[in-house]
Formats: sequence, C-alpha cells, structure tokens
Amino acid sequence: MQFCNETNRFTKPSLIQLDRTFYLDEIAMADTTVTAQVKTPLRPISKVGLDKLAETAKADPTVVKALKVKTVCEGQFRNLTYVRDLPAHVIDEPPGLLGEDTAPNPSEAVLACLGSCLSVGIHANATMRGITLTKLELELEGDINITGVWGIGDLSDKRLGFTDIRVKVDLEGDASREELDDLVAHSNVWSPVANTLRLPVNMDVSLK
Repeated sequence: MQFCNETNRFTKPSLIQLDRTFYLDEIAMADTTVTAQVKTPLRPISKVGLDKLAETAKADPTVVKALKVKTVCEGQFRNLTYVRDLPAHVIDEPPGLLGEDTAPNPSEAVLACLGSCLSVGIHANATMRGITLTKLELELEGDINITGVWGIGDLSDKRLGFTDIRVKVDLEGDASREELDDLVAHSNVWSPVANTLRLPVNMDVSLK
C-alpha cells in the first residue's frame, strides 16, 4: 500500500513572522495616534495683589523709594552684596580678568538684572490682561569695551559701559502673536532697570 504525503495548505506561521506582523501593526497604530501636548502654566501671580499694588501706586504717583544694598569685598575681585535680610549675592570676575570665576561679573549682573526686570513686567502685565503664560525665557547679550580695565588700562577717549544690548524673549501663552508682541513692548517701556540703562542717572560716589 502506498501512502501519499499531502502537504498542508495552511502552514503554521513562524515566530519571526508573528513578530514582524506585530511590529507592522504597532507602526500602523503609531501612525494614526495623535499626541496632545499639555503645557503647564507658569506659577501664577496674585491678580488681587497686583490690583492692590496698582491702586496704591495710582493714589500717590510721586512717591520715590530709596533702595539700599551693602557691598563688601571678600578678597581679590570677589564681592558680597547684601540686600535686605537675604543671603549675600556674590559677584566675581572671570579668569581673563584675574578673577576666581565663582560668580557673574558686575556687567553680567547688569544683564541679569535687566532680564529679570523685563520678565517681572511681562508676567505682571500678562496677569492683568488675563493672559496665561506657559513659557517665559529671555536671552540677553551686550557689547562692551573693557580695554579701560577700571582705569588702569587704555585711558583714551571711548564710550564706557554697554553700547548695545539685545534681548530676545521666548514667550508662549494663550494669546495671539500680536498680543504677545505688545506685551513685551509695553513691559520694556515701563521696566525700571531698562529705563535706568536708557536714561541719565544722577550718581554721587564719595568717600565715607
């Protein structure tokens, strides 16, 4: 008797084939999946507090407040500046200016103060306008000639201090591009630090 071995029409798939099929299904699902990115709002400023602050300012717009700090030289170019009851704010110089590079130098601190002041104004005005911000970052750079080296270098006639400062604001929130542009421009106009840099300031430096 002869037996005929008939080949099965249905072949059991191999593990490799199963893995490949599963992988292709995963790709197909990934292609049709839409990922929603939820941006977290910045920690909010009290709207009630801002309203009270604004009303107080409008009640007597001629008030001038004297701010006070104390700077103590620790040695070399490292200085500690004390403000209110806060920990000392450190200022140093980079190695290229013979410092220990432990903190920003005075000119860098000026840029930092400007950036912080603009940021405060932008966030405050956004709150007053009902705009929720999810991102607020500022990049600053300034051009400065330091060849005078505090009066011991080249003493020829030149502009001392920053000649140009550029600020780029990376701002995101539930407002249009035009509204965000206006927010930045308005904050620049009313920034105390920006105006200190733009306008002449009466300064008296004398021996105690």
